[in-house]
Amino acid sequence: MRHFIVMVTLAAFLVVAICGSSAAQQPVVVELAAEGNKEIASQYILGVIGTKVGDPLNREQIDRDIEAIYNLGFFSYVDVRLEARPDGVKVVYVVQENPPVKEIRIEGNSIYSDEELMKEVFTVPGSIFNRVFFRHDLERIQNKYREAGYVLVRMQDVRFENGIVEVQIVEPRVGEIIIQGNTRTQTNVIRREIPIKEGDVFNATYMRHSLNKLQRLGYFEDVNVGFEPTDDPEVMNIVITVTEQRTGRIGLSIGHGSSSGWSGGLVYEDTNWQGKGHRAVVGFETGDREQYWISYEEPFMDEEYYSWKVGVYKHQWEDVDYIDDDGDTVFEYDEDRTGYYIGAGRKFKHDPRMNWYVTLDWHDSSVDPTWWHKGPADYEAVRNLLSSGKTFSVLGTVQRTNTDRYLSYPKGDVEILNIQQAMDIMGSDWDFTKYWIEGRYYTPLTFLQDMFGTELGTEDNPAILAARVRAGFSSGTLPWADQYFLGGDRDLRGYEEDQFEGSEMFLANVELRIPIQEAVGFVIFYDVGNAWGGVEWDSKEKRLRKDTSGFDFSDLHDAMGFGVRVRTPLGNIRLDVAEGDYETFTHFGFGELF
Repeated sequence: MRHFIVMVTLAAFLVVAICGSSAAQQPVVVELAAEGNKEIASQYILGVIGTKVGDPLNREQIDRDIEAIYNLGFFSYVDVRLEARPDGVKVVYVVQENPPVKEIRIEGNSIYSDEELMKEVFTVPGSIFNRVFFRHDLERIQNKYREAGYVLVRMQDVRFENGIVEVQIVEPRVGEIIIQGNTRTQTNVIRREIPIKEGDVFNATYMRHSLNKLQRLGYFEDVNVGFEPTDDPEVMNIVITVTEQRTGRIGLSIGHGSSSGWSGGLVYEDTNWQGKGHRAVVGFETGDREQYWISYEEPFMDEEYYSWKVGVYKHQWEDVDYIDDDGDTVFEYDEDRTGYYIGAGRKFKHDPRMNWYVTLDWHDSSVDPTWWHKGPADYEAVRNLLSSGKTFSVLGTVQRTNTDRYLSYPKGDVEILNIQQAMDIMGSDWDFTKYWIEGRYYTPLTFLQDMFGTELGTEDNPAILAARVRAGFSSGTLPWADQYFLGGDRDLRGYEEDQFEGSEMFLANVELRIPIQEAVGFVIFYDVGNAWGGVEWDSKEKRLRKDTSGFDFSDLHDAMGFGVRVRTPLGNIRLDVAEGDYETFTHFGFGELF
């Protein structure tokens, strides 16, 4: 657009010269007027000038008046004409209005559509073009980009000709993504964790969260980003520099439960085996719940790359308590199980939010009652209820992950459908079907940070409300070891481990996760759930029998409590204290509950 500011005309200078140069000899302004305006009212124009009727004519003030009128934004031309009067001088401000807007054209935008950007523009076709108002329109467009993380987007050019406003937007894009500093970790393992691709419009928010995700993999001591210019000023290369750290760790655990007694274990885990991003684990635990396991998996998956896992496991549990609804031990049993599994999965090509996973599992379980005390009971009858045998099953899982993949913290929802089919093949003794669904929801509570400041989170680590709901059903006869179990640090935290069992189940968890410092957080939680269709104690007949009750929301057990989360080089440590119907339990583990 062309800007014209025409100062005082030759006629004005002549009047000033005739009247003399001193303030005492200046003519008095006896009248003010505007000329050339059609749509803009004269009162509006004269309302911004400093010259007043009765003032001595002042050359410097006239200059300021012209600038003030021009800065209104409605005019392409502003001048002044002085007309002599017997008692002074008439000052006429001559203006030329901008033409009305016929059309607004936006070019170069790909992130937002024209319709989305036009919502930020207050200038409408048919109105007199105002360059000041339109500059504010452009600032609102710029702020829309910046608030979304597109901080390098700029308004390259703005033209106004023949009533048409043309805005050229430049969205700088990512050229090559260069990764350096890694000597052990394969470059593709790092690259696949960065959602930004070559050719994408650069987004500072996505880049920051990508760095946070890389840091939290546990592969690196430090992750930094730099930028490298290219021959194209609208394209820049991104240089990511990593400093690697050891990913092999040995963990020692010691625990105590009122039913399980003292236990201890040793685990070796490498989360980046041979730099491939694979996870290798071997470990054991001793005590009344003795167990051993070896697993190896590739956790990453996308539309082309398969995730997979293999593993073997064995546990020998001694004198496990079965507790009734009153919190009393009905009987004790030993359980031996040996099994192995193999699984694989991938994301759906048509919708990368969706993925499938299939797991084949074979295990042999032996469950034997060792003691009961609530009256006479037939050993064989109890043993039949605590069924043993071999099980071969296929577990199919379909998951929809509708969370923001650019963020380093969870935000959004996850839905999971599981169907497990046990088949009478490969020596299996059982034929049953289990199916359960699960939903998770995460939302950042940014208003807490607004209320209390950085003490309750940061932009990259906000307070989060997390919720999980799970419901399970089955058909056929489930052996004891393949029933649904609830209780303990994995689900219903105010109760003994696996205290509730059955062929149907319901579970809900709600957590308020509040970060206190970068590596320390506080959690308040509430758990509720139960299982039906298992074994129950008949207090009248003094015997164990099959529970014939079904899914019932009025028959739920709940627990509430608080926890602490600490991020360490060994992983995220979780410590929860929960109070259920009978007593208070303390649980120690790694990672979030869900």
